[in-house]
Amino acid sequence: MVTLADLQNRDAVADAAARAWRIAAAVPDPEVPVLTIEDLGVLRDVSVDGDRVAVTITPTYSGCPAMDTIADDVVLALTDAGFGEVDVKLTLAPAWTTDWMSDAGKAKLSEYGIAPPTGRAPVAGPIRLQLAVKCPRCGSLDTREVARFASTSCKALYECRACLEPFDHFKVH
Repeated sequence: MVTLADLQNRDAVADAAARAWRIAAAVPDPEVPVLTIEDLGVLRDVSVDGDRVAVTITPTYSGCPAMDTIADDVVLALTDAGFGEVDVKLTLAPAWTTDWMSDAGKAKLSEYGIAPPTGRAPVAGPIRLQLAVKCPRCGSLDTREVARFASTSCKALYECRACLEPFDHFKVH
């Protein structure tokens, strides 16, 4: 038999978990501060057990130097919001993919001057080649890759031949 107290406790736990998710989700990415870790798809799970919060994050690649900062920022945000114990777990499987980025996050990247990833990460079969990357400033497709790695390893450096501006492109992976 489920009592009223059981239902109220279940609702309280669900409310606390939703609140903890909102707080963790709002943590900005230290490398691209216009994105939150939710926009980026790095935030994977948040669970609450009493006063304890467990957060799972996945790096954009296994050597991502921002993960320690993100973990510290998540702990700080949740403890500042009144949660007692916060445990941030890093998981590498399944591997992060740009498919996890939100549409809002991709729009924020473009507004910030970084060309967002286009297409989907290959699962099986032929790998699609991207023939052009659209300039986030002027919209031209007359661009060229200058360097395979840009300000971070998950981005490539491009140059627009139309407006002559350099820009980062978030690579699909």
